[in-house]
Parts: sequence; C-alpha cells; structure tokens
Amino acid sequence: MKPEIRLLDKTFYPYLAADEIMNRVTILANDLEQDYSDKDVIFLSVLNGAFMFTSDLMKSLEMNLEISFVKLASYQGTESSGIVRELIGLNKNIKDKHVVILEDIVDTGNTIDKFMELLKPHGAHSIEVCTLLFKPTAFEGQKVPKYIGFEIPNKFVVGYGLDYDEAGRNIKELYQLKE
Repeated sequence: MKPEIRLLDKTFYPYLAADEIMNRVTILANDLEQDYSDKDVIFLSVLNGAFMFTSDLMKSLEMNLEISFVKLASYQGTESSGIVRELIGLNKNIKDKHVVILEDIVDTGNTIDKFMELLKPHGAHSIEVCTLLFKPTAFEGQKVPKYIGFEIPNKFVVGYGLDYDEAGRNIKELYQLKE
C-alpha cells in the first residue's frame, strides 16, 4: 500500500490491505453458504459502491443463487445527505425468496432502512444485510446488518468500490481520510 494517496482535494492514508479484505470476504462467503445453500436466495447488490465487494463475494460463493443490482444514492462528498434516492430499482421477483442485500458500507443505516421498506411489499421470505464495512458509532437504523466484514470507526474511507466524489473506486485497498 502507498503511504498516502491524494484524491481531488483530500489526502487519505492506508486503512485495510487487499489481502485483509479478501480474507474477510471469504469468511463472509462461508457464513452465507452455511445459512443459504439450501434456500431460494437472491442477492441484491447496491451500486455503485458494492460492485467490487459483490464481484469478489460472488466468486467465493459455491451455491445456487440469483444476483440483481439496484442503485441508491444518499452521499454527496464525504457526508450522507440524509435523503435516499432510488436511481435503479428492483427488477426481480423476490416473493417467497430469501433476500440478502449487499452493501459496501453501513453507517447511519438510513439507506438500508429505506431500501428494506421498499422491499417489504414484495413478499420476500426474509431480508438480511451483508456489508463489508459497518460503523456502529454512526448507526441509527432499525436493524444491524447480520453479516459484517469489518466494524470501523466513524471515519470516511475510500477504495474497493467506495468513492470520494466518484474518485478512488478502483483502488484495491481501503484508505481513510487524513484529518
């Protein structure tokens, strides 16, 4: 990892190495297989941030599954706007299926709460959340994610799909904002 990186007007320092992330993705895949290998499951990946996590997780899962993508937005710059917008909605039938929402990061929980409310009328058997990153001190949501890769402090991070104003998504490690 580089000692620091510069994205637009901000500087970031190393937080999680690529091998640490991949090890945790493998553990999450094992947990998901244990819980869902004998069930009718659909994974809903929240774009754009979860695309790298979703890709690596899907390659690690050895089970029958469906995958679909939704696009929700709640961030501007380094702050959550508090308003959740559905940019690309659900296009799969989830009735009587087990749904696992894949997120890059859960901080306040507002985005996930809103999305779960949107899914409820569709008649899923169950809805759970699998997130790479979880900020427990920022969380104000209704339901803590069942599957958590890393609990992290309430600091802004980029890389591995997470961005700062669309910059840094392609970085294979995670970097934290230098304050």
